[in-house]
Amino acid sequence: MKDDIISYLKSYKRATITLGELESLVPGNMKYDEFAGCIMELVKDNVLVEKKPEINNGKDIPLPYKFGINKYELKKDYIDFLQNYSLSISSEIDLQKYFAGSFEELKRDKPYIDKINEYICQEGLPKEYATSQERSFYLVGDEKWIDEKSGRKLLDKIGLWNKLKIINNCDPLMMAVNPKKLSRPQAKYRHLIVENKATFMALLDVLCDTDFTTLIFGSGWKIVSNIGLLEGQLGVTGKHKLYYFGDLDNEGISIWNSLNGKRQASVAVKFYSELIKKPSSMGKENQLENHSALDNFLKFFSRDESRRILDILHSGKYLPQEALGKEELKSIWREDCWT
Repeated sequence: MKDDIISYLKSYKRATITLGELESLVPGNMKYDEFAGCIMELVKDNVLVEKKPEINNGKDIPLPYKFGINKYELKKDYIDFLQNYSLSISSEIDLQKYFAGSFEELKRDKPYIDKINEYICQEGLPKEYATSQERSFYLVGDEKWIDEKSGRKLLDKIGLWNKLKIINNCDPLMMAVNPKKLSRPQAKYRHLIVENKATFMALLDVLCDTDFTTLIFGSGWKIVSNIGLLEGQLGVTGKHKLYYFGDLDNEGISIWNSLNGKRQASVAVKFYSELIKKPSSMGKENQLENHSALDNFLKFFSRDESRRILDILHSGKYLPQEALGKEELKSIWREDCWT
């Protein structure tokens, strides 16, 4: 019973409580002496403070009609835990706002704070700016956490939002245009987005030999933010079909998945099908697997190709776009398979 009363008092908002409110917590089969003994234990522990004890209910174990609640004593274990936790994590993380909160609040946020602390301890505070999706991916392994899952609210609470160099405004979309596809209205405008600059430059020479309207430099995570500028910058209306080709690693797959969640984008399967025939390399150990992103990505491939992709990723390897030579890239893009 004592634990039940303590639990109730922890969530109680006011600084005083009446005897009647405490009695309402008592099970019907509990004797008064047992209840009164429990209340007096809480008084002895300095959890409850008797108010005007001379005005009481007059029973064998007299209880006053009103008690003060010692909030500090109720939260003593929580405060001790919070103080020790503060000492165990980076000094860049400020937990002061949790001292006025509850253990339930900290318990909810702690898994994210632990991940953020691990990142800061290993990498330090970022020196370069990044999109919210990229920063979110590296902090907690979920590119949607900051924008869509209250991540910004938590980062504000622990004093990190202004320290993490997160881009709020998107950059202009970087793209090359095929004038042949803009000279007359198209039934569908096709766009190829490539993650890296080297691949963009390799493909630029053959843009006019393809059925594509633009070649877009995704610049990593930036494409997720600035893809909304496509129609405005291009100056045409109509149907648009996006294809994405990035590095075959967990981050590249997460970038595509985040882009696809914002604006439907197909995986440029022909490029990846040739890419996975190349020898893969070890590396990118710090990247986290986004299981739902990988599942969505694999839907575009055959069973054998999916197995090959999983073998590469689960063995800690990856394939950069640059594993395909310049002439290979051009040859693949010139094919008429895109229509």
